[in-house]
Amino acid sequence: MERADATLAFMLRYENIAWYENGAVKLLDRRVYPREVRYVTCRTYEEVIAALRDMVTQSAGPYTAAAAAMALAAYQCRNKNEEDQLRFLKEASVAVANARPTTARRMALITDACFCAAKAALQAGEDASDAIMRRLIELNNIRYDKVYRMARYLAAQIPAHGAVMTQCFGETIVGQMCRVLKEEGKGDVRIFCPETRPYFQGARLTATVCRDMGMDVTVITDNMPAAVIKNESIDVFTSAADAICMDGHVINKVGTYQIAIAADYHGIPYYVTGAPDSVHPDVKDVRIEQRDPSFVLQAMGVPTAADGVKGYYPAFDITPPSLVRGVVTDQGIFAPDDLERYFSIPGTDPGELII
Repeated sequence: MERADATLAFMLRYENIAWYENGAVKLLDRRVYPREVRYVTCRTYEEVIAALRDMVTQSAGPYTAAAAAMALAAYQCRNKNEEDQLRFLKEASVAVANARPTTARRMALITDACFCAAKAALQAGEDASDAIMRRLIELNNIRYDKVYRMARYLAAQIPAHGAVMTQCFGETIVGQMCRVLKEEGKGDVRIFCPETRPYFQGARLTATVCRDMGMDVTVITDNMPAAVIKNESIDVFTSAADAICMDGHVINKVGTYQIAIAADYHGIPYYVTGAPDSVHPDVKDVRIEQRDPSFVLQAMGVPTAADGVKGYYPAFDITPPSLVRGVVTDQGIFAPDDLERYFSIPGTDPGELII
């Protein structure tokens, strides 16, 4: 099967995100990449869930990992009768989807699709794990192709010789944005990446992908965005999103909200990339994940605060639609109060995941 990841950076290739083979799932450990290329091996789908909760992979990585976990679950129950296999896989589907609460509804789109592939395979007397892996490649190909179209709309908003600020790690859109910019003769665009503490996804992941794609990229600390927007004449602020509610609210890595405020003050647009989430009609049903507060009291394993000091660690924040210039989708750019129109376009599937 032809794959859409062939020309992209190392960590955007499917096997280097998460991959099932021979009774195990291997995940690139993004907690240490790029200083170290290390994989975490999981022998049960429950171990994949633990890896997701431990942030072994982030951004869109968990969606590929979720499908790989379902292939592993199919391997785990391969010796049961068909009825018990389906029961086991349904339980795994629910458990994997809820590995991280803020993205549970999106994850369920993946695990449900994998369950259906496994069910069809079992009824046809075929290997369920193989069927799920074929579905994983199909889903990733669909997503990568759609994100490429999205990147073309985003790149059109970035002037030649311009400057862009990102936030956190937008996964496929980062690689595809760089690819399109170079295709369109805008390879000299400068990209500024806030470090994105406490996991430093911006410094380690976004910046590495941009470098691998041949772009001019600069890492800044998380307290620099407003100054850099002003002093470096940033033209566009962009991010992906963990959820884009139908009422226009954007849920993304904590820090997005404050950069959107700074961008608005300086009169530069914030474009969020991704499809609206039909499973989130409004922001009221979004649960913001609170992670271990002690983790903000260190940096890459080195303690940075005195004993007895408290930490606070919401994983995401919420940017209101008033600060969002547009939602960049594979079907064009939509105003945040016009997202219903996205699903009225022929061929648009509200059950498809784009991140």
